[in-house]
Amino acid sequence: MNGVLDSVFNLGSALGGILILVLILSSALRIVTEYERLVVFRLGRLWGSKGPGICLVIPWVDRTLRVDLRVVTLDVPVQEVITRDNVPIKVNAVLYFRVLDPSKSMVEVEDYMMATSQLSQTTLRSVIGRAELDEVLSAREKINIELQQIIDERTDPWGIKVSAVEVKELELPEGMKRAMARQAEAERERRAKIIAAEGELQAAEKLTLAAETMDRSPITLQLRYLQTLREISVDKNSTTIFPIPLDLIKPFLKKMGE
Repeated sequence: MNGVLDSVFNLGSALGGILILVLILSSALRIVTEYERLVVFRLGRLWGSKGPGICLVIPWVDRTLRVDLRVVTLDVPVQEVITRDNVPIKVNAVLYFRVLDPSKSMVEVEDYMMATSQLSQTTLRSVIGRAELDEVLSAREKINIELQQIIDERTDPWGIKVSAVEVKELELPEGMKRAMARQAEAERERRAKIIAAEGELQAAEKLTLAAETMDRSPITLQLRYLQTLREISVDKNSTTIFPIPLDLIKPFLKKMGE
């Protein structure tokens, strides 16, 4: 009987040891995906980052944090800004960034997502406030590059790389919209008048050249007159009254005088 009890006790001890070993291994093993890194703190000190794949840590000694390395799309909320020429506008943007150094993103800043968002808002207000309205509307690509450079420079100590910043929408006051519409309409009218004046000038130049040609060769005037008569005769007119140029009957008058 004692032998059976000893066997049961030994079996239970073995199973308990196996169970404890499994628990220790499960606590020591971490599976890190390709787009993640595992930042390890050993007894409160930064040990480094691990991954991807299977990573081994010391249970109850190491504390681990996962960091995503994929590109993050961050919406910058609408900001009310007054431009350099004192025009109030509302503008928002979108920010694209990723973590390059997982250790810095955990040690150098408390919450890199919140810090990047707040930095983007303040930078957007600052850059738009230094520009005039016409520059904001026409040189948006230049403003995007300036925003990207400033934010990327300030987030570099956090181990973050800002790849692009895009201004999405601009909301103007209603009065400014009406003023810009009137300005655009006036510009279109100005261009139309210029085009009409250029057309009149070109037509006058062509008429001058035609008059000079007819003056050098009077027969061209007679041919043009006959062509005009032919065009008039095509219409369905019952009566056509037209003057006879003196040049046409001058040869006959000369013969009669002789």
